[in-house]
Formats: sequence, C-alpha cells, structure tokens
Amino acid sequence: MSSFCIDICRFTIYSYNMANRQLDLNRLLHAIADPTRLRILEALKERPASSKDATQARPDGQNKKGYCLCAGDIEERIQLSQPTVSHHMTILTKAGLVEADKQGQWRWYRRNQSAVRHLLKALRTRI
Repeated sequence: MSSFCIDICRFTIYSYNMANRQLDLNRLLHAIADPTRLRILEALKERPASSKDATQARPDGQNKKGYCLCAGDIEERIQLSQPTVSHHMTILTKAGLVEADKQGQWRWYRRNQSAVRHLLKALRTRI
C-alpha cells in the first residue's frame, strides 16, 4: 500500500510541474502577444544609438548580463507615457522576459536572454 501512495505522490508532483510549465508558457505568450511589448524587447536588445545614449545607459555603462535601459529611455524610444510603459514592464517582468534593477529612484531594465531562449525552445517543442 505504501508503494501505491508513492506512485500517487509522484503523479501529483509530475502533474503539478506540467501545470506550472503550461502556466509559464501561457504567461510568456501573453507577454509577447502585444506589439508594444515586442517593441520594448527589441529596444532592450539594441545598442545605444548615440554616444549620449551610451553615457546614460547606466552609471557603469552596461551590465554584465546585457544592455540596460531606464524607464525614461524606454518611454522615449517607444513614444509612450510613463504609466503605459510601467504597465508593460510589469507584465514583461512577471513573465520573466525582463529583469529590473532599482538603483535609487531609477529602475534599469534588461532582457533576460535565458528566458527568451526558453520561450523559443518551448515553442519549438510544443508546436
């Protein structure tokens, strides 16, 4: 009887993990479904357009994990208001596609390349 319980427990854990994976994929797909969020991800992938942008990119220029933009830079590049950018950044951050660092009153964003690769891999295997 105890082996039956173990099998049930393993099945429950397996089902839970599968449900979490599906939930994660759904969250990622929701995040990239909006054209504005795709533009934000593209902006976070690009290098600075000018030396002025490069000096403002971060106090240390560039983070080890990738190019960073502050919320104000994203607002300028995407041509949206601060509350709208904040809304989109929250969705991208919760999906794990973007990482945020708060330094004082500034919030710096960068693409999470491993999450982007995970999304592409999941799409290849599921579709």
